[in-house]
Amino acid sequence: MASQFEEEMQRRAERARKLGLFRYEVIQDAVDPALSAKQRGQMVREIAARVHTGPEGEPVQVSRTTIDRWIRSWRIGGFPALVPNAMRVDARTPAEVMELAAALKRENPARTAVQVARVLRAHSGWAPSERTLQRHFARLGLDTAGQARPKEVFGRFEATRSNELWVGDALHGPVVAGRKTILFAFLDDRSRAVMAARFGYAEDTVRLAVALRPALAARGVPEGVYLDNGSPFVDSWLMRACAVLGIKLVHSRPGRPEGRGKIERYFRTVRGQFVVETGHLADRPADQAAAALAELNRAFTAWVETEYHPREHSETRQPPLARWQAGWTDGGGPRLPHPDLLREAFLWSEWRTVTKTATVRLHANTYQVEPALAGRKVELVFDPFDLERIEVRHAGRSCGTAVPFVIRRHSHPKARPELPPEEVPQATGVNYLALLEQAHDQQLAGRINYQALIGQHSDSDSDSDSDSDSDSEGDCGER
Repeated sequence: MASQFEEEMQRRAERARKLGLFRYEVIQDAVDPALSAKQRGQMVREIAARVHTGPEGEPVQVSRTTIDRWIRSWRIGGFPALVPNAMRVDARTPAEVMELAAALKRENPARTAVQVARVLRAHSGWAPSERTLQRHFARLGLDTAGQARPKEVFGRFEATRSNELWVGDALHGPVVAGRKTILFAFLDDRSRAVMAARFGYAEDTVRLAVALRPALAARGVPEGVYLDNGSPFVDSWLMRACAVLGIKLVHSRPGRPEGRGKIERYFRTVRGQFVVETGHLADRPADQAAAALAELNRAFTAWVETEYHPREHSETRQPPLARWQAGWTDGGGPRLPHPDLLREAFLWSEWRTVTKTATVRLHANTYQVEPALAGRKVELVFDPFDLERIEVRHAGRSCGTAVPFVIRRHSHPKARPELPPEEVPQATGVNYLALLEQAHDQQLAGRINYQALIGQHSDSDSDSDSDSDSDSEGDCGER
């Protein structure tokens, strides 16, 4: 019995050693100390994309997370750290149980792992965990994930005229002056021309407005825009702006990003041709963040107008800007908004009920309105960066400007500037360390040297014993 146990442990140890060798074989190229972090990351991605031959000759594909974990283990403990515990090498679930589970799944493919576990418990009083069954079914190709309904086939859509549809999204851009940038961009669906594009330091509504407003003034008002469900794109401000300008706002369904393929492809071009050339801006000091961001936007505009727009697009076989200019079926041009209408579209509004004292509150501020509006629900229209001037509207009519009564906040909480002003504290002239040194010197000067006093007292005693009379006269004379 003991020999059988030893043979079993030896067999498990041998398999564990093979697993350790396999793991090292996978990571051996990536643990080269001569590699930089960037080179190692590229190599790990390549290793994760390969199909390796496992310890038993089976095809194995290892995830990047697992490869990184093996590399960390090897660095800490060397090869022994790659060898798993021999007691946990073999599966603990009996093979006949897993075979019965697979047979139950094949018998009725609609059975889930949870249901198969219930059947096994009813049959034999025990069953492995649902997650174990799910992994087993996946290895055998019996999992039903994605098989409940056939994959939907998407046709290729393209707008028939320019400005019929703009597609917008946000890209996490390069690091500039130590801060990550965000690119808001809108493409014309038919031509792939860039309608709006601007980098900022935040992914919020204000930065979206800064990118979109000049585009509407220069490129015209589109019939519709197609966006994802990011927080800047579902803000009530954007819905109001689209309503004012007559733009149809459409959001993609969660988990269905297929309709945004054009702008995703554009972002890939931006990363490969523009972002890779902006590394010199990352090391700019923080106090130059505003200037560095302006430089980034100027360079990006130049790249779009001189490189992207004139070059033939791989899909349309036409330059994007030329295709946009030629894409008017009625022979006209873009519908440019009136400046007053554009300004109205980019104002924010909130609804409030006027109190009995004819006042309204908006973000910690109190305003006085017309007494006739007491008890009524009014719309407060304002510039998010200026809460001192509020227009009051009721039933679609302007009722004048609210009079500021108590102003505690001058801008909307969401209206954060690109770079918050940094207050430079004035020098107080107080040198704390110098004060400590001065106090320490005073302590040293005032400290009593008891040893010196004892010695002086002893000398005076001996002198008084030898010639007390003369010393007394001498001392009195000196005094």
